[in-house]
Amino acid sequence: MDPHTYLEHSLSVLHTRLSTRPPSQPVGPSGEMHPFITISRETGAGATTLGQQLVLRLNQEFGEDGQSWVFLDKDLLTQALLHHQLPAQLAEYLPEDRIAETKAMIGELVGLHPSLWQLEQKISEAILQLAHVGRVIFAGRAANLVTRALPTGLHLRLVASLETRIARVAAMLQCDRSAAFIHIEKTDLARTRYVRSHFDRNLDDPHLYDLVINTEHITPGATARLVIAAMHERLAHLQAHVTGPVGASAR
Repeated sequence: MDPHTYLEHSLSVLHTRLSTRPPSQPVGPSGEMHPFITISRETGAGATTLGQQLVLRLNQEFGEDGQSWVFLDKDLLTQALLHHQLPAQLAEYLPEDRIAETKAMIGELVGLHPSLWQLEQKISEAILQLAHVGRVIFAGRAANLVTRALPTGLHLRLVASLETRIARVAAMLQCDRSAAFIHIEKTDLARTRYVRSHFDRNLDDPHLYDLVINTEHITPGATARLVIAAMHERLAHLQAHVTGPVGASAR
């Protein structure tokens, strides 16, 4: 499936899910689960590659008819805006940083769009709604912090050495090492500022995540298997909590 076809399929799946009323709880009274995953990442740590691997494996392990998993990376913001019937062009005013505040403030004053606070609220609402529906992998937008109260979420942080990330970004952007380093430094700083500004948290704090994985020496396939195992463990624990030990109702 080429990237364009995959995106069209993913958006179709999301629109179908969001056209029906989402569950009020991530774990239903009958034990039905609505799992999701968030990925926080250092630039070049391999979030996109892992996300694509996870979709394939999660569909095998946890998928159901009409309930395919969807990976929302750079298209997350656009999808959230479209869901709330806002122009997709507003994405430029909502980078994972506050660098566009002056430009956004001007647009707000002349009535081009709502305030930054209102836009951020809508993005968070969209993330929460999709998390309640389940079977979504979020990359970025501090989705782990937005959804931290939902028990069915598994929160990942991907890291790798700077040298490894420079090599990956240089290959991806087809640029030299110096340009790759500047891109990494700028993007990581923007994400750090975003989390600090909006959530007053340290992006690098390992306590914000269930798994912190160094992708330098672990292949995407091995990482995906590790995540799948952790998801099985999480859902089994929640299922036991919902249903209780076997025979408990007879006592």
